[in-house]
Amino acid sequence: MKLTDKQIKTFDEDGYLLFPELFSEEEVGSLNAEVPGLYKQHRKENVREKSGEVRTNFGAHLYNTTFAKLARHPRLVEPVMHILKEQVYMHQFKINGKAAFTGDVWQWHQDFATWHNDDGMPDARAMNIAIFLDEVNEFNGPLMFIPGSHKKGVLGAFHDTVTTTYPLWCCDEDTVKKLIDRGGIVAPKGKAGTVLVFHGCMVHSSSSNLSPWSRRSVYLSLNAVSNYIRKPTRPEFKAHMDFTPIRCLGDDCLLDSSVEVPLPWAENPEIAIA
Repeated sequence: MKLTDKQIKTFDEDGYLLFPELFSEEEVGSLNAEVPGLYKQHRKENVREKSGEVRTNFGAHLYNTTFAKLARHPRLVEPVMHILKEQVYMHQFKINGKAAFTGDVWQWHQDFATWHNDDGMPDARAMNIAIFLDEVNEFNGPLMFIPGSHKKGVLGAFHDTVTTTYPLWCCDEDTVKKLIDRGGIVAPKGKAGTVLVFHGCMVHSSSSNLSPWSRRSVYLSLNAVSNYIRKPTRPEFKAHMDFTPIRCLGDDCLLDSSVEVPLPWAENPEIAIA
């Protein structure tokens, strides 16, 4: 999927792009059908909220066929390659839960701060592209962006290991206030199947989900091959060490049962089912 010159300009200015309903109901249905089984597994790749609900599932593309296809989907991979002007590999793959009533906050942060401090990623030549598995509205904890904040580059960050069950390199309140005074806040929303791409230095967060609607999303963190991580401190399910460029599958791969994909983590003796 090629981006237009207008889309590239918008990304450069705002730091994100939104593609409403880029995936069909049938395609999203094939993804959603797999999530409950993944979340039931007691494995290290499932990070849970204090409530016990899954906050984030990591690395499903390495042991689940449907998500292995999604990780190679041209509608997700090609726009990032177009922006970065280089081949990319999968730095991280996750399915964020944001469960109804119990989904916890994600503090204000830049993803690159974690990628740089914890993984040894040299430069901000990586970004996220997400697909909404549920409708995202103003009530179920949508992502909040500060448009243009990516232009400030790498900001100072502190390591928050207390607020949630997931340690994160976060921006301080004074910095966030100054950025918002200048750029405001937006919360991209849309139906299931909508796709969102955003810069690794975009300052973003999300509030807790007190609504009765879950807000699950899949995030592909794609890194330029030349920008591979040098000094990882986190386990491989959070920071992959396979720097092989992604080879895209066909556009219909999610609904084509004949497509075969490698599943290197499919057999894991540590797994238990809830």
